[in-house]
Amino acid sequence: MVEEFLRRGWLRFPFDPVLADWVAHVLPAARRAVSDPAHAQWLDCEGTWFIGVDALDNDETGRVGDGPVLAGQAIDFITRHLGMLPLHRGQVSVTYPGYPRPRRGEGEAAFRYRLNRGAAHVDGLKPDGPDRRRHVDEPHGWILGLPLTEAPPEAAPLILWEGSHLILGPALARAMAGHPPEEWPRVDVTEAYQAARREVFETCPRIALHARPGEAYLLHRHCLHGVAPWAESVDAGPDGRMIAYFRPELPGGVREWIEYP
Repeated sequence: MVEEFLRRGWLRFPFDPVLADWVAHVLPAARRAVSDPAHAQWLDCEGTWFIGVDALDNDETGRVGDGPVLAGQAIDFITRHLGMLPLHRGQVSVTYPGYPRPRRGEGEAAFRYRLNRGAAHVDGLKPDGPDRRRHVDEPHGWILGLPLTEAPPEAAPLILWEGSHLILGPALARAMAGHPPEEWPRVDVTEAYQAARREVFETCPRIALHARPGEAYLLHRHCLHGVAPWAESVDAGPDGRMIAYFRPELPGGVREWIEYP
């Protein structure tokens, strides 16, 4: 299974009653986070996207209140093969019918990229400044997605480009070559990233990844991924398509993010 993960860059785990119990306990807290006025600024794209921010009130084990710790097949796999890390407050990402609409401050080209490419990105490479230069500023260990609500497969599913990590990871490593590791967080990887991303679009299959509460999916940290549009005439409950994400950062920082398999 670990060989499959390293080859494809993602895994989907089947229904797990242990995880389903965690979801059932966490869902009310996620609903409160989304409706909290303190988080109102994170509802964007003209009300069709609650941006995945660290809004879930969990501890380092994933426990919310007096509920269960986050456990099950996906966590067992991570612990055995990737290394479990202390969890940050879970991100709650929600899309609603009509996604995407333009994001606040988003130009026409950026919205077109969101619409046609799902705003595909590698986590941790945020565009910065007026020239939108990119550096590795969030060296995540892995990305774990945990659906919290039932939603149809066409309801803005996560999309990924299978095998993209095998192109992007080496490209970013080459961009770091010649720089001492302590400087890697400051190395501009914009051109290397964009060239590798173009290669990914041309050569890697695009996968739409749907899962239900109690199931899980795991992405390699270098995997290119995004969110597809919500298909017309597809509906979901009032909670929309809600997913909790965990992306803990590696203790070894950018060097580990670059060099680890």
